[in-house]
Amino acid sequence: MQRPSLVASDVDGTLLTPLGRVSPRTAGMIARVLAADVPFVLATGRPPRWVPEVADAAGLSGYAVCSNGAVLYDIGADRVVTAELLTPEQLTDLAAVLDEALPGCALASERVGESARGSTDPEFIADEHYLHPWGDGAQPLPGHQRAQLVGKPAVKLLVRHSNMASDEMARAVGPLVGDSVAMTWSTNEGLLEFAAPGVTKASGLAAVAERLGVPASGVLTFGDMPNDVPMLTWAGHGVAMANAHQDALDAADEVTAANSEDGVALVLERWF
Repeated sequence: MQRPSLVASDVDGTLLTPLGRVSPRTAGMIARVLAADVPFVLATGRPPRWVPEVADAAGLSGYAVCSNGAVLYDIGADRVVTAELLTPEQLTDLAAVLDEALPGCALASERVGESARGSTDPEFIADEHYLHPWGDGAQPLPGHQRAQLVGKPAVKLLVRHSNMASDEMARAVGPLVGDSVAMTWSTNEGLLEFAAPGVTKASGLAAVAERLGVPASGVLTFGDMPNDVPMLTWAGHGVAMANAHQDALDAADEVTAANSEDGVALVLERWF
């Protein structure tokens, strides 16, 4: 690949170390990419409200593709630019399928406001027994009925099952939902994530690339999980981490070192 015209990276398991940090080596390389007038885009399953901390550590103020492609967020302006939504009807139908296919599951819906920092409405609504697979301190709001969970448009519906791996859940649910929604997962700890049909990190990143006038062939992407596969295959050059899920390893053009060994920086050092 020629020097990329746009770099995009997943966050957890890719850009961040296993301790959730941006290493000095990686931060330095991001600064060099930006100094070369090449945009660096975060492409993450995280909602916008979980992006500013990472962006601040990485020195980024441009675009972030959030919620697996459902949200385009302007970091510097703290503004949600676009959001692809699941309707209440879609959420209701999907919830019914999940309850039947995955007995004992718990659901959560992810909503989005106009910014990451200023929303006064709850953006995360969950069944009372829903537990995050991440130790991020976010907890479901108790007492909500299912009708409240699916009653407003959402950028993502999440389903959690404590006794199943995500791969196993996907095999059970995939044939039942088909292409009526976009299904993926960012951890194998019993979690599936659903968005509006056709929404992926690739679709979100393509929207950013179009805004910036960069063809797909000029984009370099990094990722580690099945939710990264669409952008790894869409980009001119897709790089998987050594610690990646097998689906990402199979989809990538190249495998770099693990996120514990500055794998992103290692590749960027070729051009910057």
